[in-house]
Amino acid sequence: MPPPCGVIEIKDGRENQIWYLKISKLALAFAIIHSKPPGKSSKEYTEHLAKTVSEQDFGWKWKVEVLEAEVLRLRQELLLNRICPRFCLENRKPGTSAETLLNQESINPTNYSSQLEDSGCDVSNDSAFDSLGIASDFHQSEHHVKVPPLNLCHSSKEQSLTAPVQFLQHLLEIRKLSEGGILQADFSELENNSFTICNSVSQLLDGLTVFYNSPKFPVSNFLTEAVCVLVSLITDTKLSNHVLKKCFKKLEEFKKNLIQIILRNSSVNRFQALHSVSETLILLGRNNTLRNSLISLLLSEVRQFAEQLLQAHQVQSVYDITQYENIFPLCMILEKLLQNKTEESNVSSSDYEGEEKIKFLKNLDQIILHLSDEFPLFSLYLWRVSVLLNSAQMQID
Repeated sequence: MPPPCGVIEIKDGRENQIWYLKISKLALAFAIIHSKPPGKSSKEYTEHLAKTVSEQDFGWKWKVEVLEAEVLRLRQELLLNRICPRFCLENRKPGTSAETLLNQESINPTNYSSQLEDSGCDVSNDSAFDSLGIASDFHQSEHHVKVPPLNLCHSSKEQSLTAPVQFLQHLLEIRKLSEGGILQADFSELENNSFTICNSVSQLLDGLTVFYNSPKFPVSNFLTEAVCVLVSLITDTKLSNHVLKKCFKKLEEFKKNLIQIILRNSSVNRFQALHSVSETLILLGRNNTLRNSLISLLLSEVRQFAEQLLQAHQVQSVYDITQYENIFPLCMILEKLLQNKTEESNVSSSDYEGEEKIKFLKNLDQIILHLSDEFPLFSLYLWRVSVLLNSAQMQID
């Protein structure tokens, strides 16, 4: 029985495409051979042409990225204007472009300081900020203070963060001023224009991920500002709901990336960098929703490593000493988050129910028993985490 006409047409179409591709390649080869300059082989001339086309393609990609960045900047300005027109009028003179304002700020940073309450970061535990230098820069009193302006920078890593940090910082300023009754703001616009807030938060998270993958010390003030803006955003009672609703998947991806950065880092002098990543994860855990999912992620990673270590111990095989050293920051983060969680008065039973908790506690006593002689410190951490999980359950009961 012959195949349907549609199948024949599709097959003929594919054969025509393959034939056309072969003819095009053959024609291109003849054209290169015919036009190659004397003294160069066909291979050398082909590589030269490929490099030229690649550079042109890169130029177009760069132009597209510049235009996309400009579109996002305009969207950010429009959204801020819709949320609070008065804020934009007070922070901009008529006829002044955004580029002029950015240049003015970099030359004279005092122009953009505004009277606000604290930035929204809880700095009661200063040690959480020490590695990033945030404690000294952003520890503010309970009274109205001048918020340090955004320091613009020129390195490629930090320059990509300038637009999202500045937009989110202005959003936080409007939030504080509206809370104090100084300005009237309509934050329902965030629902109507979710693209801008999502794109801005995504750029901020991507930029921080790039930095943590290859950190440089000492950390610049701009990056401490970026971390502080992120923490302020997710802990603000009014803005965090909008951000989590639209950007939860991106935040989850960011947390997973930070955890993998800790686990996979094998450089000799990695511990300062690991400490910085750890403190950022702890700061993210100040949001209840992010903390619950972060605890689940950490429980999964620590449990899997404990099972792998037990298996290696039982068969007397070699284990990864680097990964063993890197698991301790995850244990410390997990312990800190569980401590903060159990200290809160509004603990609900649903917070502590979950598959990862059940998996973690299953056979944990046997794992600790077998590992305690050769790996006493890791076994101690496992025991302390189990105590915190069980004490939280007892508190609920």
